[in-house]
Amino acid sequence: MKDGRVGRKRLILHADMDAFYASIEQRDRPELRGKPVIVGGASARGVVSAASYEARVFGVRSAMPSFRARELCPQGVFLSGDMRKYAEVSAQVHAVFEEFTPEIEPLALDEAFLDITGSVGLFGGALSLARTLKQRVRQATDLVVSVGVAPNKHVAKIACTFSKPDGLLLVPDYAVRAFVTPLPIRRMFGVGPVLGRALTEAGYHTFGDLAQADLARLTRIAGSRAEALRQLALGNDVREVVAERTPKSYGEENTFEHDVLARSVVSAALTAHAEAVARRLRHDGFRGRTVTLKAKLGQRRGAKPARTGGEPNEPVYPSLTRQRALDAATDDGARIREVALALWDELALTEPVRLLGVSVSGIEGAGPEQLDLFSKQSKRAHLGPALDAIEERFGRGAISRAVDAPDKITPSMQKKRGE
Repeated sequence: MKDGRVGRKRLILHADMDAFYASIEQRDRPELRGKPVIVGGASARGVVSAASYEARVFGVRSAMPSFRARELCPQGVFLSGDMRKYAEVSAQVHAVFEEFTPEIEPLALDEAFLDITGSVGLFGGALSLARTLKQRVRQATDLVVSVGVAPNKHVAKIACTFSKPDGLLLVPDYAVRAFVTPLPIRRMFGVGPVLGRALTEAGYHTFGDLAQADLARLTRIAGSRAEALRQLALGNDVREVVAERTPKSYGEENTFEHDVLARSVVSAALTAHAEAVARRLRHDGFRGRTVTLKAKLGQRRGAKPARTGGEPNEPVYPSLTRQRALDAATDDGARIREVALALWDELALTEPVRLLGVSVSGIEGAGPEQLDLFSKQSKRAHLGPALDAIEERFGRGAISRAVDAPDKITPSMQKKRGE
C-alpha cells in the first residue's frame, strides 16, 4: 500500500506498553518485582485493569472480575492503582513517540499508532527506527514497550501482539498475506465473541478461510460488514493514522462495594462523576451536548459464554442507559450532575444497582460562549475553572461541591478523578 501524497509505501508502527500499570508499580516498588501484581482488583467487585506477566501465568487478564482473579492467583498482590501517576508516565511515553513522528494516534494511556512513512529514512530504515524507539522509551521511563511494524494499522497491531513481551516484529509488505492467512479469526479487528462464534460455526476458522469466502454467504452471516472483514482477512486496511481526534465522549463510572438504591448515595456518586467529567472536559478544552446515565443492576441474570480455553462463565448484570441532549454544550459539573440525577429519577428503579456511570458526548471545542447576563449558567461559568485552579494549587480534594451524602463512596470512585 502506498502513501498517495508522497508515492511511498506506507509504514505503520503500533506501540503497546507491556503490562503498563503493573509494570509502573513494579518499577516504583522494587519489593514487587518478580511477584504477581494485579492492578484494579483491590475490591471484591473490582475489575482487573492490568496484570503483570507473573500474574498472567495463573490465567489472570485485564477486564477479569477481581473475584475470579483471586481464585486463580490468591497469592497475587492486589493494588487499587494510581491513575494520575499512570497518566503522567503515559505523557512521558508519548513525548518519546513525538521524537519519531508527529503522526500519532493514541488509543489509550499505554498504546498508540504511529505513521512512520516519512521518518524511516532519518533512522536508517523501519527496523532501526523501531529498535531506537524501544531504547528511548526504556531510557525515559525504565519501562518496556512492544512494537509491531507493518504496511497498515490492522497488521501492525497484530504484529505487536505477537511480539509481546518486550518484542519487535516487522511484517514487510510482501509478507503480509502469508502472515495473516493462518491466523484464527478471533484476532481480527471488530470480531467479538458473538460474530466469531457465528463465523466459526459456518466453517470460517482462519483469516484464510474468510479471504476465500463467498461474499453472498458471508453477508448472510456478517451483514454489511462482510466485505470489510474479507479485506482484513486479505491483510488490507485503508484506515489512516489520525493524529488529531476530537474524543467521542468523556465518562466516569464506579462499582459499589454493596448494591445501592438510596437517592442520597446515588446523588453523591453522580456528583463525583459529573465533576470529574467536567474537569476533564475543561482540561482538554471541550464541551459536550449529550449527558448519558449508565446503571448496572445488582441482580445477576445468566452468564457470558465461556471463552476459548474453557474459562468459567462470567456473570452478566443487565445495564440500563438513559440520555438527554442539552440546549447548549457544557463543561459545567453542576449542569451535568443535574441532568444525570434527573435521568436517574426517570428510571424509577426499585432494584438496587451495583454500578453507576456518567458520560458526556456530542463533543465540541470550547470556544467563546454567549451567555445571558442574569442566567444561572452565566453566574457559574467561572466556577469550574476556579475549582480547577484551587485543586491545582492545593491538591486533589482540596475543595468540592457540597452534596447530601458522604463524598467518599468507595475507594474505586476516586480512581479516575481529574484525568
